[in-house]
Amino acid sequence: MRWSLPKVAVSTELKPNSWDLALIPVVFALLALLAYGAGQMVTPYDVGAPLPLSLDPVNLPYYLLRSALRMAAALMASLVFTLAFAIAAAKVPALEKVLIPILDILQSIPILGFLSITVAGFIALFPGNLLGVECAAIFAIFTSQAWNMAFSLYSSLKTVPNDLIEASNVFHLSSWQRFWRLELPWGVPGLVWNMMISVSGGWFFVVASEAITVSGQTIMLPGVGSYIALAIAARDLAAIGWAILAVLGGIVVYDQLVFRPLVAWTAKYKTDSALGEQQPESWVLTMLQRGRLFRALARLPGAAWAGFTGLLRRREARSDFLPPPARRLILPAWAERAWDALLLAAALAAVVQVALFVHASVGLGEIWQVLLYGLATSVRVVVLIALASLVWVPVGVWIGQRPMVAQNVQWIAQFLAAFPANLMFPVAVMLIVRFDLNVDVWTSPLMILGTQWYILFNVIGGASAIPRDMKDASDNLGLTGWMRWRRFILPAIFPSYVTGAFNAAGGSWNAAIVSELVSWGDTTLRATGLGSYIAKATGEGDFPRIALGIAVMCLFVMGFNRYLWRPLHTLAAERLRLD
Repeated sequence: MRWSLPKVAVSTELKPNSWDLALIPVVFALLALLAYGAGQMVTPYDVGAPLPLSLDPVNLPYYLLRSALRMAAALMASLVFTLAFAIAAAKVPALEKVLIPILDILQSIPILGFLSITVAGFIALFPGNLLGVECAAIFAIFTSQAWNMAFSLYSSLKTVPNDLIEASNVFHLSSWQRFWRLELPWGVPGLVWNMMISVSGGWFFVVASEAITVSGQTIMLPGVGSYIALAIAARDLAAIGWAILAVLGGIVVYDQLVFRPLVAWTAKYKTDSALGEQQPESWVLTMLQRGRLFRALARLPGAAWAGFTGLLRRREARSDFLPPPARRLILPAWAERAWDALLLAAALAAVVQVALFVHASVGLGEIWQVLLYGLATSVRVVVLIALASLVWVPVGVWIGQRPMVAQNVQWIAQFLAAFPANLMFPVAVMLIVRFDLNVDVWTSPLMILGTQWYILFNVIGGASAIPRDMKDASDNLGLTGWMRWRRFILPAIFPSYVTGAFNAAGGSWNAAIVSELVSWGDTTLRATGLGSYIAKATGEGDFPRIALGIAVMCLFVMGFNRYLWRPLHTLAAERLRLD
């Protein structure tokens, strides 16, 4: 009898209720789709053999499934990378010296540059199998998502308010406990919003990742991106309309099954809430919380994690977050200067190697011409970021201060952010040709179509995180109009804005590759810029010119990061904190 009561309790808790019965078919349907789509990714394949593709809209649900699975795989890889990178960079000063410059370099390399290097490697890993090409496409989507998420979490970990840190010290939390109970929860809301925009960025580059052209070899994987590429080549407006509906369907599914539950879940991590303020809701999260079986299953990972963290805390004599070897990585000033010199020497050596490789096939005159192309593209990026900031900062603040509005417009913003710029190429080409417009000017808006939303999403997240007591204080001081914006709102959202503008600028450089060289059927328009130069070289498989274009783009992007975005981020972290 002593053991019968726990058995009865456990069996009662695991007995499904009506909520479980409603969710179980949905879960099994998702698992079946996952298994079917994953099975299609590992079919035999010979490089060079065309895969069957059709513009028949009947095939779009299958193509959407394949694209959605690639997006999900890339998102999971991006999340793992984000946690490892942000924690290491924020917690270990010596690693921060290395990782942040590496992030600048990786973000500056265009997606087509990654594809040029990695496709052959992934195919060699899985010879005679489609999985190699699938991995290359997933990696390309990963490169459009990971850098934004990593920098967002890193920025959040570096800008935790000092009063909250002091409160954790009052409660005698160890570094390990402070990380899991304060620092990571502080960064979770911003990370979720940046996950949304990262997925949107993945949809934006889905054409480049699924319709791969490298060294004259074209590989088109079944997916929405390849469908869009075929529709543009065939000048089929009806197919483009079906593609828009398919992308909209994919965004709605992601919003309902992934992001809306995450936004509702992260509401508990807000620093404060106004009395009677409506909280975001999700029918999926509600069903999971009310289902008896799913609620019991959800406690298993938490129990396993609690046991793991407890074991680590017992084994750490000083109860610090970092193990002793990591603590010793905090270098003295002279060692940091030596490390900086070593990094500079390595960078110069890499530049020399690239220069020798390029100079063997490209003359000095063309190198100077490509530098001028980079200057033209940089002017476009600066002007577009400034214009997007003027538009979306006020809109983001207005939405962020109204939680229910933010929840209702969330999926609309995701759709606009995910809307592939390639679908606007037909309109842009026809209007430019019809009215004889300047190609260099009127193709520029295509660069910002998918990247301006980084600013909007980050400003919404920053505005929604402003503490209630700061809002009350600004009201009590009678701050109104421009004075309120200058003294209160802009400083409060500045860290979030810097993160959004930084990622929007990096995304715009990438978008230049598909926006400065646009086509509709047999009509092709080429703007003067670095993006069109790289796109043309990539299509021709001209590796020396691809390397030159990527090197020049890295030079410009790293220059902007070093002399503009990094000082602004330091200003946000040191002077404009929510303290």
